[in-house]
Amino acid sequence: MISVQEAQSIIRAGVNPLGAETVALPNALHRVLAEDPAARIAHPAYTVSAMDGYAVSSKDITSSPKALLVIGESAAGHPYPGALESGQAIRIFTGAHLPVGADTIVIQEDTDREGDTVIIKEIESGRHIRPMGQDFRRGDTLLMSPVRIQPRHIGLLSAGDRPWIKVYRRPRVAILSTGDEIVLPGEPRTANQIVSANGPALSAFVKQKGGDPVHLGVVKDDESALIAIANAAKNCDLIVTSGGVSVGDYDLVRKAFGQAGLDVSFHKIAMRPGKPLMFGHLEDTPMLGLPGNPVSALVCALLFLGPALDRLQGLPGNTPAITLAELGSDIKANGDREDYMRAVLSSNRNGTITATPSFAQDSSMIGALANSSALIIRPIGSTAARTGDLVQVLLLDGLL
Repeated sequence: MISVQEAQSIIRAGVNPLGAETVALPNALHRVLAEDPAARIAHPAYTVSAMDGYAVSSKDITSSPKALLVIGESAAGHPYPGALESGQAIRIFTGAHLPVGADTIVIQEDTDREGDTVIIKEIESGRHIRPMGQDFRRGDTLLMSPVRIQPRHIGLLSAGDRPWIKVYRRPRVAILSTGDEIVLPGEPRTANQIVSANGPALSAFVKQKGGDPVHLGVVKDDESALIAIANAAKNCDLIVTSGGVSVGDYDLVRKAFGQAGLDVSFHKIAMRPGKPLMFGHLEDTPMLGLPGNPVSALVCALLFLGPALDRLQGLPGNTPAITLAELGSDIKANGDREDYMRAVLSSNRNGTITATPSFAQDSSMIGALANSSALIIRPIGSTAARTGDLVQVLLLDGLL
């Protein structure tokens, strides 16, 4: 068996970013940027007022109060067409062009208006102006790739007049469940069969991580059927199986995929849940064989499949972030496998985060995982820990 960290390194090295494609900006949300886009315009595109008030020349307001003649107005989208001369002011609104000859905005609250005359009561020379290109100038780099595009990035790219953007291609991920006992939700089943949780959950995980799941259904424990499906899955960017990778008589995935050309990099890792994990390449396509128990499959998806999907989309493929929390109840010493214990998080009035292990840690009990908010990480050989001790936790919300 190899360690979790060794397995993650092997997978990261065995998965390469896909090619790029150009998409319309509205379709780029949650895609990974594959270029360093430059602004096509400045922002703001011209010098504008930051406040409602009056545009004036600072030479005219060296003392106060000061009376100036209002000769027109400038509103957003409707600039004043002429130039400001000495002794004059222009009514201006937020976002409007600064008129030629003006260098100061006197805010509305610091003035009195009497017909065509404005009385300047307070003097703040050079204030309340947003110069052209204050945010960015034409040609400036807006974002550095790779980054997963969020709504705030869409706003920035829009402001820079980038209607199209280059992103990494979505990985097509073949998802396959195995076992004579497995049926999909809603299908007829016998008393000896169980409904698949892995296929739907893994498809959802792939979609959440930016991939396109290709659900190949359930394949029975039949070697020839597994060889056929292996050959059919080779045109995808990643193959993910669940079940059939252990050492039982009916665990046929490794043997069947081997006959189809699978080169195995490792099989079995020192973790709980998830010991029977397999990774290799089916010709040029990376293949990840997850355990059959649903908790094992999903915990392994979080630790290994997620980084692989990120890597395919041009991201570094880093593992999920780990934080610290106080232990909510005593736990025993750990053995020779890194343990990932389901836990529920809570916080007290002081903001202290507590992680309390679930009573059920069996790898088949997906209910306990679904109702957990974190995984407590117990390194190999950890000594017993007591309530209040600090432990490492991996947060589940938003990830799994």
